[in-house]
Amino acid sequence: GKPVVMGIASDITRRVQAEKQIIRGRNALLFGMMTLAEARDNETGEHLERVCAYAELLADDLREEFDEIDEAWIDTIAVVAALHDIGKVGVPDAILCKPGKLTPEEHDRIKRHTTIGADAMIDVKQRWGVEDLFLKMAAQVAVAHHERLDGAGYPYGLAGEQIPLAARIVAVADTYDALTQKRYYKAAQPHAEARAIILAE
Repeated sequence: GKPVVMGIASDITRRVQAEKQIIRGRNALLFGMMTLAEARDNETGEHLERVCAYAELLADDLREEFDEIDEAWIDTIAVVAALHDIGKVGVPDAILCKPGKLTPEEHDRIKRHTTIGADAMIDVKQRWGVEDLFLKMAAQVAVAHHERLDGAGYPYGLAGEQIPLAARIVAVADTYDALTQKRYYKAAQPHAEARAIILAE
């Protein structure tokens, strides 16, 4: 009867709200952890917030061009983008925070943050038996956000569509933020110039 249907509907609503709370809590925790990781590299949570926002905007804009992009995909990349440099926790402070020019060996060590981050995500999947979009995308973004369309990136020299879509989007978001933010060693580029650099490269 009607009371039973209303009771079921109420139960479903409570479950959905509880799941949303868990997801919000997970996202907040992940973002907090990444802010700590970024702090080692003299970065702030603001960088992560901007990269996440840019990735979300780009994904939404590309929705019509790629069948895999739906609402859940966009919501996921908006969080996963914050994990792109998670592998930096495995890079020694002496290298990560070095003020001068890096040696070739130190630069190679920095590059390893891509595979360190991806391995961590894959390890979580295997240990906990979780197969979901979040961990899959997190691993893709961690490993491939420094790949380049022309194949000149790292760690594997992937090119074009060999690079996962999520990693391509986060790479653009991360590069745009790096170009448009002022740092002690460089001036901020205006939007038009940053856009031109990204398109050219």
